[in-house]
Amino acid sequence: QVQLVESGGGLVQPGGSLRLSCAASGRTFSSYCMGWFRQAPGKEREFVAAISRSGGSTLYVDSVKGRFTISRDNAKNTVYLQMNSLKPEDTAVYYCAADLRAMPRTRASEYDHWGQGTQVTVSS
Repeated sequence: QVQLVESGGGLVQPGGSLRLSCAASGRTFSSYCMGWFRQAPGKEREFVAAISRSGGSTLYVDSVKGRFTISRDNAKNTVYLQMNSLKPEDTAVYYCAADLRAMPRTRASEYDHWGQGTQVTVSS
């Protein structure tokens, strides 16, 4: 079992940056692939990025490629999402998730553990 707590959300102007963090409890963090998802009001939860257990493999949704970077520090039990060149359409609640499968996944239904979410608002 792993528990996840996100932080780092907030209000930022278009073109700005934020770094989200997701801290995991437990000693088996390195056994999990990690993902970031987001959900805007009235929309379904959307895949954003995922990273393999070692950090050597990453996946991104096309709309964030070149702007967002997912990374992890297994010594700190933490996964990050660096978000640059933010746009109003990036506004959403961002969730991190953990999955015990060998490779990172893009479907929310394949993740077993979820954090409570952190709000990101991009507005002038």
